[in-house]
Amino acid sequence: MQRNKLLIFVKNEEAGKVKTRLAASVGDEEALKVYKKLLMHTVSITVPLKLQKEVWYSRFIPEKDIWSKDLFTKRVQKGKDLGERMSHAFDESFRNGYNKVVIIGSDCAELSSDIIREAFNALERSEFVIGPAEDGGYYLLGMCSYHPALFKEVNWSTDSVFRETLNKIKSVEGSVHLLRTLNDVDTLDDWKQNKAKI
Repeated sequence: MQRNKLLIFVKNEEAGKVKTRLAASVGDEEALKVYKKLLMHTVSITVPLKLQKEVWYSRFIPEKDIWSKDLFTKRVQKGKDLGERMSHAFDESFRNGYNKVVIIGSDCAELSSDIIREAFNALERSEFVIGPAEDGGYYLLGMCSYHPALFKEVNWSTDSVFRETLNKIKSVEGSVHLLRTLNDVDTLDDWKQNKAKI
């Protein structure tokens, strides 16, 4: 039987530690409000999905949050950088017997339940699935088995992350399905473009 898992990486809701590029334009408190809206959007698109869902917090699991404990397992990320943290979450998932594992963040107002379903369906035919972001990163990554090389020696938070990751997939000769390109919310322009969508 296929066992599917969705990993949702989030940051703890702390002013000055979320949406820092946006905060440079609108201030820490306003950036936090935007991030909370993005989190609510991420909840709304993941609740309907019939699969195992894990929320991975950046620092700690708060006593109260917006993620129902009946629908979401809650964990804390482990690792020195984003690559190590994602690698750990994938590794643990495959060790626990999952067949298809997809990771998303909480920054994309354009992401939908249907796109996430498309990603899992794509893993029936391809070993990898990736959703490129307009800023050169990616908003979704999925695979059918653990490949730690995808998370090593990547220049995180730069406009080369998607390209570097795609090259790593090609180096392991994996088949890959590309999703449509979406816009993550990182800057004031991004937010102006996306705020009407959530």
